[in-house]
Amino acid sequence: MHSNSNQVEVVDSFSNLVDFNFYGSKNAVCWERKLIGDFEEITNKLALKEDITEVSIDDLLVLDLTEKGNLARNIIISDLKELTKFGAQPTLNLLKSYSRDTDFDFISTDVYSFHVDRSPLLIDTYLCTYYGASSDIIPNEQVTQKILIPEIRNKLREFYDESDGDFDEFLKENFFDLHYQLHENSTPLNLGNGHLWRLAVDHPDQPVLPCVHRAPIEKNNELRLLLIC
Repeated sequence: MHSNSNQVEVVDSFSNLVDFNFYGSKNAVCWERKLIGDFEEITNKLALKEDITEVSIDDLLVLDLTEKGNLARNIIISDLKELTKFGAQPTLNLLKSYSRDTDFDFISTDVYSFHVDRSPLLIDTYLCTYYGASSDIIPNEQVTQKILIPEIRNKLREFYDESDGDFDEFLKENFFDLHYQLHENSTPLNLGNGHLWRLAVDHPDQPVLPCVHRAPIEKNNELRLLLIC
């Protein structure tokens, strides 16, 4: 994996992943791993009940797997347990697709748009794509907050009712302020498969800018297996 060294810190263990202190432009940490196991087998044997189906450890344990599939299952369960022990609330999702925002043609607020996560608590976002298309991140200096782009801001004002209160509050309540526009010649970094990532969120006490990222467009007829919290 080729990382943007100014944005990403690469570590070699779970403890280093959770203990790293964000600073400067470093708002993403990657526990870089080359996982051994058949994650495609697990993905194919799980049952998709909805476009986003939450998978429990019990769901994994009942699967009849090959030796390589079992190796993959053990890694996933270990990750879930380590994050839970750390105090996070990880979720394993079998994904066909996320819902799309089609309300406006000039701005999108779905996860396929480059955005940041906001949290009422100073809790970072953790994610690992075991199988399927993986997310992208982008350095903050290569994007502009969409609500600061005059054309977009003016169009949003057309949908703003002054009885709703302050315009900036309107933007925040509808999550428009979380989304970003790429600059020309920007270079997103794909997060790849198997690596466990920690991304900085938007919070008043966060010492760095939040990490701008997006979900990938899924490949045709291919599900994703994603851990996130």
